[in-house]
Amino acid sequence: MQELGKDDVKVINKESLHTGFFKTNLYHVQHKKFDGSWTPVFTREVFERGHAVAVLPYDPELEEFVLIEQFRFPAMETAKTPWQLEVVAGIIEPNESYEEVIHREAKEEANLVLDKVFEIPSFLVSPGGTTERIYAYIGKVDASNAGGVHGLDEETEDIRVHRVSEAVAKEWLLSGKLENATAIILLQWFFLNKQNILDAWAS
Repeated sequence: MQELGKDDVKVINKESLHTGFFKTNLYHVQHKKFDGSWTPVFTREVFERGHAVAVLPYDPELEEFVLIEQFRFPAMETAKTPWQLEVVAGIIEPNESYEEVIHREAKEEANLVLDKVFEIPSFLVSPGGTTERIYAYIGKVDASNAGGVHGLDEETEDIRVHRVSEAVAKEWLLSGKLENATAIILLQWFFLNKQNILDAWAS
């Protein structure tokens, strides 16, 4: 079977549609087809919001996760509530490493200190519409004193912290209470690979 890659795509032109906190660009592209021929030139609008790092805080002694809850206006359209249960995450700033992001965000959003981290495979958020990729981690924490409301006033953040047992997290996954894709992916990955994570932290 023929493998297609970046060399099989031609970007003919790029136009800026919007530049603000995020950007939207219009691309004129064509790509090679599976039969070896080329598509006609077509356009795609792409939401360019940068890339982010996410971490699922977990306390192996208490067998609890630390999740956060905050208001997400776009969720008004289809969610049960715009206050979404999420994992700690943040956009990567210039010259910032992935681990620097999660340590910074863990403190800002949940007042947590990450003891150890375990990197898991990164993933694309919505490749049909945005370039954004999430770089993901599981973080070892002491959840015994986790709680309260945190966040940065200058970013209008009002973030509530939740301690969630493994059993409750599984029930939330099955019931659909969790609607945030990144939280769902990280929790599912944890449950599939829990022993590997614990073994890595113990070594």
